[in-house]
Amino acid sequence: MTDNLTTDELRETIVHHEWNQFQHTNNEGGRAACQGNWPVFHQMRLAQFLTWERPLLSSYAADLDEADHVGRNLVTEKYGRMMASTAPDDFAKNIEPYIPRLTESRVSRQEQVIAQQVAWAADFRSRYPKLGEAMRVLTTAEDTPTTTSFETYLRGELGTYSDMTFDLYEAMIRERADTTPQHNITEETLLNTVQLGGFSTLDEAEAAQR
Repeated sequence: MTDNLTTDELRETIVHHEWNQFQHTNNEGGRAACQGNWPVFHQMRLAQFLTWERPLLSSYAADLDEADHVGRNLVTEKYGRMMASTAPDDFAKNIEPYIPRLTESRVSRQEQVIAQQVAWAADFRSRYPKLGEAMRVLTTAEDTPTTTSFETYLRGELGTYSDMTFDLYEAMIRERADTTPQHNITEETLLNTVQLGGFSTLDEAEAAQR
């Protein structure tokens, strides 16, 4: 149960839960180096979850628990869904038949969220080019068999969310987009990332990049 946890404890619990699922994700060619890098995994995932409020965190924590209960691995599934772009033949044969199929409505709504976040990421990269250069390539059109874009990664992740979690996530993105000025969640996430890495501001982190 997560009800007795503080919000910060809940975030940490989610990151650890994802890490445990990540340890059971099989990669073609053997175990990936990043599967042994807890500090970077923790920094990157916590930076994202610091932008989430309690209801969304609780819903996603429930998704992870339910996945364990029914024998799903949401981290494995996320990477599998990305292969629809990076390895489409393999995806169609070995992955798509074994993962939940999304409705047309859900896919359409996800694409609206993705378009907003890609626009935010592009805006961030235009203002912080050095930090942007360290990010994933931006769009699915840039995917290769060995390179997964920000857009494709996001599409893979959103596809693993339950309907309730996606509803809350979509509402969060819409709320940020409807404010003036907009609250760029990529910028918020990257600020959290560099602060967890010891910098005070994005400008400071940008200046420190070679």
